Amino acid sequence: MRSIWTGAIGFGLVNIPIKMYSAVQDSNLDLDMLDKKDHAHIRFKRVNEDTGKEVAWENIVKGYKFDDRYIVLTDEDFEKASPEKSKIIGINEFVEESGIDGIYYETPYYLEPEKSGAKAYALLRDALQKTGKVGFGSFVLRNKEGLCLIKPWENVLLLNRIRWAQEIRPVTELNIPNGTTKPAEMKMAVQLIGQLTGPFDIDKYKDTYADELMKLIKAKAKGVKQATPTLRVVHRKGKEDLLSQLKASLQGSKRRVS
Repeated sequence: MRSIWTGAIGFGLVNIPIKMYSAVQDSNLDLDMLDKKDHAHIRFKRVNEDTGKEVAWENIVKGYKFDDRYIVLTDEDFEKASPEKSKIIGINEFVEESGIDGIYYETPYYLEPEKSGAKAYALLRDALQKTGKVGFGSFVLRNKEGLCLIKPWENVLLLNRIRWAQEIRPVTELNIPNGTTKPAEMKMAVQLIGQLTGPFDIDKYKDTYADELMKLIKAKAKGVKQATPTLRVVHRKGKEDLLSQLKASLQGSKRRVS
């Protein structure tokens, strides 16, 4: 793996030099964009608006329009704005991870210690493991400040990027009708949850969509036509329908368990 960021974890008065790596990878197929007419490759160019000529990446800079003119910013300017935030993952406090709702989680990254920070890295990892706490703080990645959690994951420290509160849309924008739950329905729903409850094992679940898509690609390459499966969502309005669905679900669940 290649690191995407280097800096340090700020832990009290201790700085732990680290490298950051992406912890996830895309499982989708790498599809190309083609012209429908002749299947020619579609390319996107960075074009100068005035001259119409293509501009190389190394000649592109970032700027902010201020008083009708652009102020060009360099990587050094972004670091000068806040050198500490640009190079330090600052742990501001330690919290219970259970108190942070899943809606705030965004992107995970692995943190690897430099040789000079190996001992302090292990200390922080083991202390978090022992206390059951996670470090909560902030950092700057690609010139954007974000919140983060630092927690033990197997034998490494994992950083999870966390969304800001203002990034979460209010649920008041949704039209959620008020519904009443009958005691019999609640009893069966709880029974069904109990029957389907088990230890969490992510390895049981695989991304099969990409595999099925590859099968379709190979079939089309051979000129084999495949039937299109149909999936129909049925909306029922019967008063007793929910109860009958719960009963059928319980019976089906019992058969799968046995």
